[in-house]
Amino acid sequence: MRRVLALLVLVGLCTGSAGALGQCVPVPFADLPRAEIQLITAGGRHDFRVWIADNDRSRERGLMFVKSLPAGHGMLFLFEEPRFASFWMKNTYLSLDIVFIGPDGVIVNIAHNTPPLSLDSIESVAPVQGVLELVAGEADRIELKAGDRIVHPAFGARK
Repeated sequence: MRRVLALLVLVGLCTGSAGALGQCVPVPFADLPRAEIQLITAGGRHDFRVWIADNDRSRERGLMFVKSLPAGHGMLFLFEEPRFASFWMKNTYLSLDIVFIGPDGVIVNIAHNTPPLSLDSIESVAPVQGVLELVAGEADRIELKAGDRIVHPAFGARK
């Protein structure tokens, strides 16, 4: 039954909005919740669709082994309490922009164009409540900077 459900989810993703663009979203984590988020920059609001990694198992797996991800998609890692976060790119085939987010939803720092398959540590400069991984170049495309904001219920009051 689980295989059938996973297959239906995959077919739905391939025939939905991503399918209309001629792309099928790879789903090695069909079991993860999805969410719509907005990134608020000086240039305006930018909508993204993300998978939520909010437990140890999903945070450890992250986007490892994923070989493609459409623009406008990513993964949002959420932590129970603010903490300094450190990521690496082991078994991650995509270059990513890694966005570190404070408890109030303000972007603390961004690691741009991280090298795939690297063991180098990529760290937040302050305690964070979340980390957003996007395909490399997305942060530059929308001109995302430290001090910009993310809109998602996991983060504090928004202006």
